[in-house]
Amino acid sequence: MVARIIFTEEVNTIMEDQMRTEYSYAEIAETFKKTLDLRGSPVAVKLAKDARGIPEGVEPIAESVRHCQMISRARLNGEIFYATAEKHICMGGAWALGLKELTKSLKTGEFYYKLGKFESWASCMRTIQRVPHVPELETYATVYAPLEKTPFDPHVVVIVTEPRAMLKLAQTTLYLLGGRIESSMAGIQSVCADATALPYLSGKINYSLGCDGSRKFSGIEDNELVMGIPAELLPEFARALPIVTAAPGSIK
Repeated sequence: MVARIIFTEEVNTIMEDQMRTEYSYAEIAETFKKTLDLRGSPVAVKLAKDARGIPEGVEPIAESVRHCQMISRARLNGEIFYATAEKHICMGGAWALGLKELTKSLKTGEFYYKLGKFESWASCMRTIQRVPHVPELETYATVYAPLEKTPFDPHVVVIVTEPRAMLKLAQTTLYLLGGRIESSMAGIQSVCADATALPYLSGKINYSLGCDGSRKFSGIEDNELVMGIPAELLPEFARALPIVTAAPGSIK
């Protein structure tokens, strides 16, 4: 009986959603920043299932803002924090990340129709139905940090950079196995659905053009694009990136 109790406690200790392999996130981040001349840092993002997934010492964000704004605060200001559902004021972003349920106005198409972005409620509805999203209410909190300082194992790393650097990232995606890049985007919910939820759910890198909301509220500039990398791919990606950028056929 005692042995079973100890075993249960050990299992509960493990349930923190960590990588089995220890990654050198600081070295990986330095490779990205130096090779691509990034403005700011790659951002580590974790979708914590419950309170046990919040790293010790990480504090909640004080204000209520959007996911894309949280990305920018970690990217440009070096902030480390977590945000539960009530701190996410963008309903579409909170839904895509699994923090909230989809509202009726989004589900029917009314919301984006009123913003003038679709011909009909039906065309908006078709788009929303295909937005990558974590199952509703599966996420307890989103956790953010600059990759070089992350105190947790991320699920996804988000990079915002200009097109030339994004080209090198795209070429790096194909370095090992080749093929073609097939990205999914809709011009809405770029940072939340395209660059965070989709890589998390699919295990694949995804590129996005950004969206009106992220450019308006989070400081993503006109000459910057967005992409997300599943954290498991980081070591191989960081290994290949300097090779691709230094290749004879690469633009310096």
